[in-house]
Parts: sequence; structure tokens; C-alpha cells
Amino acid sequence: MDRDWADPELDLGAVAAHAGYSRYHFIRAFKEAYGETPGQYLTHRRMDRAEDLLRTANLSVTEICHLVGFSSVGTFSARFKAWTGLTPSEYRTKHVGRGAALIPGCYAMLWAGGFRSAPGASTGPGSGSPPAPAPASSAIPEKRADTPAAYGGRAGTNRPPTSRSTP
Repeated sequence: MDRDWADPELDLGAVAAHAGYSRYHFIRAFKEAYGETPGQYLTHRRMDRAEDLLRTANLSVTEICHLVGFSSVGTFSARFKAWTGLTPSEYRTKHVGRGAALIPGCYAMLWAGGFRSAPGASTGPGSGSPPAPAPASSAIPEKRADTPAAYGGRAGTNRPPTSRSTP
């Protein structure tokens, strides 16, 4: 749930099943452990992130709404006002200028994973979208366990250790 908090399709039933509980038992156990329901916890996580983005990123309220996992700007604005006492625009006006310069929206969207393709959209040549990047390889070579020194052999030789008995 912490990993996928910004996903608007986050399903309580799936989270509960992943934890090995029924939906209703999961809600009771979660509330007992954290003092709030999973829905309240999720809303608080999203509101904290929205506050941060409103203070630091040069994104519209609509973009922030979608980045933090809301699909409706009206619902987002109402919950944000209930949470902070200010609308998102009022909050930004009050808090911008206290700290570092705003991060350009394109960087914030890229960092937050906001450039998502539509479900079922293809990627690759001819689709207008770049192909998925290949996994990055490390510049640091791996330690290999099949070297002679790893098995107790002599460094600088390619021969495995020998067991010789001394007379």
C-alpha cells in the first residue's frame, strides 16, 4: 500500500488479499495497528504529497491531483480543503516563496512517474512512444564466486587448490 499509494486504481480487496486477510478483517486489523482505516491512511499520504508538490513543483492543481492518485479534481480539492483548511490554490499562494525555487513541472512529472501511457497503448517503433528502457547495467564489475581465491585457491593462478599432504 505504501508503494502504490498514488495509484488511483488501488483496490482495498486486492491489498487485503495480498496480506492474507478478508477485506473487513484487514480494515479492523489495520485500524488497530495504525489508528486509522486504510482509506484514511491513503488519503493522508496523498494529501501530504500534494502539500509537498504544491509548495515545490510548478505543476497545475489538476496535474498534482492526478499525480497523487485522485481522478476527480473536485474530490481532491474538497479533501484538501478539509485537510488543510485552504483550497489547493490558496495553499500554494500562501506557501510558495518559502524555500527553494519551484521545480519545473516537466522534471517533477518525470520524477513522479507522471508520464504514463494509456492502458493498452503500445510502445516501440511506429507507436509514437519510445520503447521501454533496458535495465541499467552497473559500471562496477560483479564479484564472481568462481575465482580461485573465492574457493581458497592461490591468488594469481587459475588452478584450483590442491590437497597435498606433507611428509
